[in-house]
Amino acid sequence: MTKSILAVALTLLTTTTALAEEKVFPATLKAHAILPANTIIDAPADAADYLKTSGKFSTADRKRAVELGSVPGKDGVRPTGLSLPFNGQPMQGFSGIKAMPDGTFWSLSDNGFGNKLNSTDAMLMLHHLKIDWRAGKVQALETIFLTDPDRKAPFPIVMEGSAARYLTGGDFDVESIQPVADGFWVGEEFGPYVLKFDTSGNLTDVIPTMVDGKPVLSPDNPTLALQADPSKKAPAFNLKRSGGYEGLALSKDGTKLYGLLEGAIWTDGETVEQADGRPALRIIELDAASKAWTGRSWLYPLAEGGEAIGDFNMLDEKTALVIERDNGAGTLDKACADPKDPKPDCFAVGSKLKRVYKIAIDDENVGKAVRKIGYIDLLKIADPDNRKRQGGGDGYYDMPFVTIENVDRVDDTHIIVGNDNNLPFSAGRALDKADDNEFMLLEVSEFLKAE
Repeated sequence: MTKSILAVALTLLTTTTALAEEKVFPATLKAHAILPANTIIDAPADAADYLKTSGKFSTADRKRAVELGSVPGKDGVRPTGLSLPFNGQPMQGFSGIKAMPDGTFWSLSDNGFGNKLNSTDAMLMLHHLKIDWRAGKVQALETIFLTDPDRKAPFPIVMEGSAARYLTGGDFDVESIQPVADGFWVGEEFGPYVLKFDTSGNLTDVIPTMVDGKPVLSPDNPTLALQADPSKKAPAFNLKRSGGYEGLALSKDGTKLYGLLEGAIWTDGETVEQADGRPALRIIELDAASKAWTGRSWLYPLAEGGEAIGDFNMLDEKTALVIERDNGAGTLDKACADPKDPKPDCFAVGSKLKRVYKIAIDDENVGKAVRKIGYIDLLKIADPDNRKRQGGGDGYYDMPFVTIENVDRVDDTHIIVGNDNNLPFSAGRALDKADDNEFMLLEVSEFLKAE
């Protein structure tokens, strides 16, 4: 093949790849269900008194807030209408979902109030959900509070001296879930770790992350400690805060887990991993039986304008769903004129990119970029039958949330998508109201069939 022919072939291949990545598929809203933001549940009876209320350390100066409801929740400078501390534990923050054969779903609440320091009184929990699509309501059939009775955590947990040893958002940041016969696999961000729990929610395994024989560490990894001498080098980490396992998928035969990091790995403290000319996130393969990393991984290149992923589930042996998003919230028509000078009557940075991608993970591409088959646009979902219960506009529905962290296939033609509402700090649906937990049933038959 001559150089000119080769050049043309490479150009066509590159163009085809780009077009495939940018291919948009239609999505139609079939049902919409809402769990109100202010859904608070009681801590278990045997939990320490410290856990009977939550959000006590969400003040700007990290001082304890004693009076319930004394600290207004804000999205930037915009009050959200809810205040901390809460009398109980909020169900908020659904981050990761798995559809079950009986039509129910398993999900989980993430670490609490946004970081390790302010979430020590936020209990970690899994939820077995039933969604009544006709009535538009979400019900928790069961809530499992996570514990560490056998001292499997490789560090002192917040409730170390308590009898029940409940886990909190000061211990782990749980973000993704895969139910299996003997319990639950959970992807975590602080380590980042892959965690295993039994069916009662007891921690059985904590698996540190390795890529290419090297540890992957976030600044919240409990093994990191500052030097006593300021002239010494600070401990090295290669993942940004909140860059751990936002996605955790399970192979259809149950033998492999695939952890998808939310942030790109830093290679030298100055640059991040890339693929196809874009920052790329690692998908890392774990053998479920041996609980050991296989050494195989792939790269997920972010789209232009994409900043993070939200969830990840396999469709079959080689294709999967991934939520990709920017960090905007709210609609562009109500965005502030100057993002650097946000006002209470506008969204600081409006939503531009909220998508569900279908990707192909091929054996031939181990160590390279996955193939993006196409996406659906979550900011313009067709709603010809007016199924939406809030949001959107004439003939369409939208999801202008900063974090959309739930996606899975329901059947051959439908997927479920849901947001993480970061209670009480996210207000993307309205300027002055904390976001609810919203779940959508979308008809996407063409998208699911795409190759």
